[in-house]
Amino acid sequence: MTIQTSTGAAPSATPAGRPLLRLTNLTKHFPQFRQTLIKRPDNPVRAVDGISFDVAPGQTVGLVGESGCGKSTAGRTLLRLLEPTAGTIEFEGRDITHAKGAELRTLRREMQMIFQDPYGSLNPRQTIGSIIAAPYDIQKITPEGGRRAAVQGLMERVGLNPEHYNRYPHEFSGGQRQRIGVARAIALKPKLIVCDEPVSALDVSIQAQVVNLLEDIQEEQGLAYVFIAHDLSVVRHISDRVIVMYLGKIMEEADRDELYEAPLHPYTHALLSAVPVPDPKRIEHKERILLKGDLPSPQNPPSGCVFRTRCPKAQERCTVEVPLPVELSPGHRVACHFPEARTVL
Repeated sequence: MTIQTSTGAAPSATPAGRPLLRLTNLTKHFPQFRQTLIKRPDNPVRAVDGISFDVAPGQTVGLVGESGCGKSTAGRTLLRLLEPTAGTIEFEGRDITHAKGAELRTLRREMQMIFQDPYGSLNPRQTIGSIIAAPYDIQKITPEGGRRAAVQGLMERVGLNPEHYNRYPHEFSGGQRQRIGVARAIALKPKLIVCDEPVSALDVSIQAQVVNLLEDIQEEQGLAYVFIAHDLSVVRHISDRVIVMYLGKIMEEADRDELYEAPLHPYTHALLSAVPVPDPKRIEHKERILLKGDLPSPQNPPSGCVFRTRCPKAQERCTVEVPLPVELSPGHRVACHFPEARTVL
């Protein structure tokens, strides 16, 4: 996979001025009930359990972690597709945590999402023209030059043939469908887009094309991205800052280069050790860290540090004391009682 090199300078960890998006102790729990004769409440599923981070205008923040860590739920909650259980969401200085009705509809012009599944996220009964034009219809906006001309312009911008305006989703490949999703997301020229694993369902060669498209659009429109992904190599390329999540909590946060070159959290060490290395000489000297056991249930997370049941460095303190995020270097925060700098080959 060949991905073009970004020429823009990465925003600083603490950008000057007000952040575009600020999450403070954002929490999303899903209520559960015991299946008995009498319906009784059970422990909730702690999908997102008190995360805090900022996104600056024009910045890309990557969210990484294994399946079930709460990345997608965090993305949907910060967009208000899900109602948060606790915490605050601020967008351009406004508290939108409990926005409803007309306020939420207006907010949709500024915040959009690209979904993971390019097949399930498009209505098979609608034409591509209708799907991409949906934001105009919902917001009751008449674009300059007319609806059809605007949609065809978007199709051309994302690499689709404008003459295919009246075709249906089943007539397109997975990569083309994801481009349709990108066109729909940028129709209203938002300021923030949450990319929920936008390339994970695509072939490797197509992944590079979609990532390059997203970077080009970001450079043109000054967009900010929250980029959710499993592929750490893609995240390293496109992100300015990277946040590592595990079981609903943030384990580590740092600028891209610092996190990949000198991670501090044992979980980050394990994730980066699994990244394939194309150089056979480097493979011989690369340490592979294998985590024991499975991801604990978010309904019954471990006491203390949620990672302690799989952590090779866990001690008694980890069982009873929750590690708080500590800034060990400018912009580099880690939630671990025993952080260790380790150079990644």
